[in-house]
Amino acid sequence: MARTATGLDRLPLVDEETGDYTVVLETPKGSRNKYKYDPGCMAIRLGAILAEGLVFPYDFGFFPSTVGDDGDPLDVLLFLDEPLPPGCVATARLIGALEVEQKQDGQPWQRNDRLLAVATHAHTHEDIKRLSDLRPHLLPEIEAFFSHYAGMNGKELRFVGRCGPNRAAKLVKAGAKAFKAKH
Repeated sequence: MARTATGLDRLPLVDEETGDYTVVLETPKGSRNKYKYDPGCMAIRLGAILAEGLVFPYDFGFFPSTVGDDGDPLDVLLFLDEPLPPGCVATARLIGALEVEQKQDGQPWQRNDRLLAVATHAHTHEDIKRLSDLRPHLLPEIEAFFSHYAGMNGKELRFVGRCGPNRAAKLVKAGAKAFKAKH
């Protein structure tokens, strides 16, 4: 079957083979570099460099064919055994979300949730099905990372809740619906 070129942000949201969600990786676990997909040139760009001692705790990317309140694809933190390179496409299952609001420079608060997923091919995290399966202090550590990262970039962040895989799936579905309305 012939394929036409498409941006990573417009890939199918659900993988036909696995039925899992498609995830596009931007920033690998352990990186101080924050990468961001640029749909204008269909490439990954360096977006920022994190402060000394601050690194991404897990792979970070987005769900294609979605859009959030901030105008970007929905964010996802991906649990996997080894970091993936920027631009890599993987599949994953949702385990929940950190429901987040953020604002910058006197702007109103807007949602910018962080969805959490386990890669289809993960071995270390294969038994994790929901947030409650994570080690007890991991979610507060992840929240602290995102709060510190946002603060270093002049943004305020507040966590309004945590939810499991069913609610997270509804957030992704809403992001897909917003994407279709926008495009």
